[in-house]
Amino acid sequence: MERDIIQLLIEWKNNKNHKPLLLRGARQVGKTYAVEQFAKNHFANYITLNLEENPELKELFKNRDPRAILDELSVIYNTDIEPGKTLLFIDEIQSCPEAITQLRYFHEKLPQLHLIAAGSLLDHTLNELKLPMPVGRVEFCHMYPMSFTEFLTALGEVKMLDYIKNFSMQKQISEAVHKRLLDLLRYYFFIGGMPEAIHTYVETKKLTEIEKLHSNILTSFKYDFAKYGTRSQQQHLNTVLKYTGQNPCAKIKYVNIDRENRSAVLKEAIRKLELSKIITMVRHSNASQIPVSRHRNDEVYKTLFLDIGLSNSMNRIQLTDPLKLLNIHEGIMAEQFAGQELLHLHPAYAEPELFYWLREEKNADAEVDFLFQNNNSIYPIEIKSGKTGSLKSMHVYLFEKKLTTGIRFNTDYPSIGTFHARVRAGNKSGELNFTLISLPLYLISQLPRIIEETGL
Repeated sequence: MERDIIQLLIEWKNNKNHKPLLLRGARQVGKTYAVEQFAKNHFANYITLNLEENPELKELFKNRDPRAILDELSVIYNTDIEPGKTLLFIDEIQSCPEAITQLRYFHEKLPQLHLIAAGSLLDHTLNELKLPMPVGRVEFCHMYPMSFTEFLTALGEVKMLDYIKNFSMQKQISEAVHKRLLDLLRYYFFIGGMPEAIHTYVETKKLTEIEKLHSNILTSFKYDFAKYGTRSQQQHLNTVLKYTGQNPCAKIKYVNIDRENRSAVLKEAIRKLELSKIITMVRHSNASQIPVSRHRNDEVYKTLFLDIGLSNSMNRIQLTDPLKLLNIHEGIMAEQFAGQELLHLHPAYAEPELFYWLREEKNADAEVDFLFQNNNSIYPIEIKSGKTGSLKSMHVYLFEKKLTTGIRFNTDYPSIGTFHARVRAGNKSGELNFTLISLPLYLISQLPRIIEETGL
């Protein structure tokens, strides 16, 4: 179960100016496993403190002397702790706010020590922290479910992975390779990227076991809701969890979630799910030039669910034979998959941001699935589950924003070409000449490299 984030952790270790690292991500995305694998391979020894399983250890962090804390830990774990040779891993740190504030003193007084902290509900604690936050004394890193390329690695599809990473628009993909990659992609659609689900499939090849596991993970999310205030608030969280899981990438209209509750109540539940990393906001942006975030509208958004496999589980889609399952839901799955892959293109240290474009006008609605900023350019992205599909919304966006390049992901072979379209956008109409980069969904991970290669 190799994870791409290991390379970032190696770079962090080798940086002489490293700071304590806060690893952020939803429950069961593999934070603990990744850190411990990294520690085994790159340190002489390591200590893991799980502050939920061993609450008595929280007392140690009332001491503001990090050296005294290390002395205590050395005795408790019967091992030497040597800065530069030992990794200290504090798991479930959100359960001890004092430990979070202590990271400042570890950085100031023991800068040579490598310290990583993680927690599945960490962002809740950071958001509500009443103690001083160690601003400037810590680094942040985001972790997500496994990507499609990590999935290929786990399945032992090393040659397919190399093929993807070395793909060039100058090459032609054979029918056999293309079909094999689409088959693997459809399996990923249903297995998803949760590490335990992928591990279970690799070990058993039984899809029914994965259904049970997805159900268990979703149940664990609901148990977490017990930590979120009143029973009524927990019910709102369950309602929003169900809606966002069953309707990924749908524009949020509160009346569609629950007609009986006020929008403010549902909005707060959405915010808490975002802090839990169970959903990611995809915000509307009217940008025509960088940065996309400058023109975002926080009140208009759709939500990406944590994992495509979990979303399918919530929709009661049976994993009997993914290769035969072709239905209307595949369009939704393709967009959910694309969103997950685009998140992986963000630097792990950066706050995750996804954007789309929407115009709602009488007889002139238009929606572009994602807006992608690469270096100093913006590209509208359309996602299609099949080989065909209208690009009218992309035409409107390119025409209105005076841009000339769009990107489409679908299940067809890669291509690039220049096209002409007659566009009507509201009260305006005109001619559009544009370049379209069309790629199969399994190449989303290579998008920045392919853009650079084409020079567009």
